[in-house]
Amino acid sequence: MKRRAAWWLLRFAAVGGAVVLIALLVVTTGLVPIKASSGHWAITAWFLEFTKDRSVATHSLAVTLPPREAAWLVMKGAGHYEGGCRPCHGSPGLPLPRVAGAMTPHPPALAQLVSQRDSEQLFYVIKHGIKFTGMPAWPTQQRDDEVTAVVAFLEELPHLDAERYRQLVFGPAPAPSSAPSLVATQCERCHGDDGRGRGSAAFPGLAHQRRQYLVNALEAYARGDRVSGIMGPIAAGLRPDQWGELADHYSQLPSEGRLANLSEAPPPDPARIERGRQIAAEGLPQLGVPSCSDCHGPAPHQRNPAYPLLAGQYADYLVLQLELFKERRRGGSPYAHLMDKVASRLTAEQMRDVAAYYASLQAMDGQTTER
Repeated sequence: MKRRAAWWLLRFAAVGGAVVLIALLVVTTGLVPIKASSGHWAITAWFLEFTKDRSVATHSLAVTLPPREAAWLVMKGAGHYEGGCRPCHGSPGLPLPRVAGAMTPHPPALAQLVSQRDSEQLFYVIKHGIKFTGMPAWPTQQRDDEVTAVVAFLEELPHLDAERYRQLVFGPAPAPSSAPSLVATQCERCHGDDGRGRGSAAFPGLAHQRRQYLVNALEAYARGDRVSGIMGPIAAGLRPDQWGELADHYSQLPSEGRLANLSEAPPPDPARIERGRQIAAEGLPQLGVPSCSDCHGPAPHQRNPAYPLLAGQYADYLVLQLELFKERRRGGSPYAHLMDKVASRLTAEQMRDVAAYYASLQAMDGQTTER
């Protein structure tokens, strides 16, 4: 019995060795076609698709989604989809782009695919990408909030027609603009033709922001010191002189353009704003938190031009930046590290208080006033 088992084992080993040898010969001779134009064999396509689905289903079990209740997340995700996803996956009213249609495998039409994936699976694929498909990982693994925005948009995608998609991505049809072409092609879609940021915390208002701060921010995005899967690739694709061109444009926009549009937000809580005002004016000495206004205003003295103006900025956007500082995921200019310890000493409630206060202000003629 043992001799018979040994004989079968030897036979299997010989057959296995022959298969491996043949495979090596086929590979080394270059007979395996890798041309995308030929597509996959049906069995190959099935095997790859099955393997991908099982892998995503298994690994997404460990995913814990960040909160995504904020309505502006859909707009933020739409802004990235237009630039980063539509060229391969198409959009409502536009078929699969021709170049993407020549890929093997073809990028799927996501409006149809979304219903087959749960939120955790979408998050996992967007964050990590998929090997051998052309689907890249998110450009930074440190910004789950950005990935979450794309998930929020994708979950709305099946319900969008071409016009609603256009409104989410571009907003209302803008009036004729005299902005430089670089602004029109790279910035207006998200930050608005007037620099207001599309009226929600999806994108920050840039109008009347300090030039030096804007240049520093773009440079930090380009270097990767300020991590963002959305802004990093955009800034890295610009020349340093174009950073200056963009900073010149936005810093010279009228100051009232920085007024935060709160028409779609709940009325601000006066008690919250007052608590934020006290933090901004006096700091929290018992916690080692300095006054915000010393660096960011409102204050009569001159301040470092590398420090951003905060008056009129969207509250949710300010809270996000404080959270990123607290988690050590928000680099930037040589002064950004000053905020790390400050943010780490604030509670979530205190962050919202001070953000609500600054959102309640507007900048007028270089001076900050309450509104």
